[in-house]
Amino acid sequence: MNNEEKILNEYLQRRGLKRTGQRSRILDVFLSTTGHISAYELHALIKKRYSNIGFSTVYRTLRIFVESELAREVNFGDGQARYEKAFKKRTHGHIICTGCGKAEEFISEAIESEQDQIIAKFAYKPQGYRFEIYGLCRACQK
Repeated sequence: MNNEEKILNEYLQRRGLKRTGQRSRILDVFLSTTGHISAYELHALIKKRYSNIGFSTVYRTLRIFVESELAREVNFGDGQARYEKAFKKRTHGHIICTGCGKAEEFISEAIESEQDQIIAKFAYKPQGYRFEIYGLCRACQK
């Protein structure tokens, strides 16, 4: 059992929810993805391997992943929620093309340092972080 499965099992147990084969299969497929994936895209991947798992089950399970901090929900301004892996993932920002919708992740030591200073100055305990830059990628600038 990997760390993500342990986290999911502990979360389900704390919430009085059942550990099901469908949730385990959805986790396996989700963990095999890279980048940002919508519930619809994840469901399409799952349907290729497990035809008996419906969209509603995938969507509800993604909500569980977010609540258990295995996944993070992101929205890049197009009204489409996407999900990315969150377990042991370093804090990062996103740069999003307003033309084609492509989104890329970046890490900035300077932004992290500034964030830490702001948090200390205002004595906040952070519960989330979001840094997004919107613009046109090279391809869309042409």
